Amino acid sequence: MIEIKNIRKSFKGTEVIKGISGEFQQGKVNMIIGASGTGKSVLLKCIVGLVTPDEGNVIYRGRDFFNSEKDVQREIRQEIGMLFQGGALFDSMTVEKNVMFPLDVLTKMPSDEKLDRVNFCLKRVGLENVNKKMPSEISGGMKKRVGIARAIVNNSKFLFCDEPNSGLDPQTSILIDELIKEITYEYDITTVVVSHDMNSVVESGDYILFMYQGNKLWEGTKDNILQNDVPELQDFIFANHILRRLKEKA
Repeated sequence: MIEIKNIRKSFKGTEVIKGISGEFQQGKVNMIIGASGTGKSVLLKCIVGLVTPDEGNVIYRGRDFFNSEKDVQREIRQEIGMLFQGGALFDSMTVEKNVMFPLDVLTKMPSDEKLDRVNFCLKRVGLENVNKKMPSEISGGMKKRVGIARAIVNNSKFLFCDEPNSGLDPQTSILIDELIKEITYEYDITTVVVSHDMNSVVESGDYILFMYQGNKLWEGTKDNILQNDVPELQDFIFANHILRRLKEKA
């Protein structure tokens, strides 16, 4: 589990995260949702330690990240897997080398064991025999799956996904959603997904935190989100529905 307590963050005098708290459960797909510019990605960066909040705490299984010694912070970072928007693969590296990168940086694992682990993870995301391909030689959906393989290659306990369906067609988006959900349940990972895609939310949202202008306005699950009484969330859901209908007609 990850607990966030009263997270606040300002840039140049403008507060973009306004005292947000929540609990992301282990073995669940936890989602941070909201329109563009609401602070979702900034909150995610605070949680993973890429940005230091001005106030508040982020607690990983009882360990207070920002108030811990450097060796504890390093331990937590080694337990984190990250799927960046767009996949963020290294263009100059093969698929195999991309997936192996965290093992090269964070472990002293022998080369043969690293390769075995890479092959296992690629097989788990449905990508076999693509080891020697370059990122430019595979599709957008395949890049996302390579990104997921890289995120879990180090036996991650915490998986963070920033807009995993960005730039994908609806059918591929569903496949990525299902893969993230399967891996979360199978390996009992605490998964946190930043998204503005309501289709992903209603399919995968075991816990949902809705943000609006830097505030948390609602939290709940996929089972009760459609019965919410928050006008801003209702508008968000309606706008998603209209956008999806337009994409289907295009």
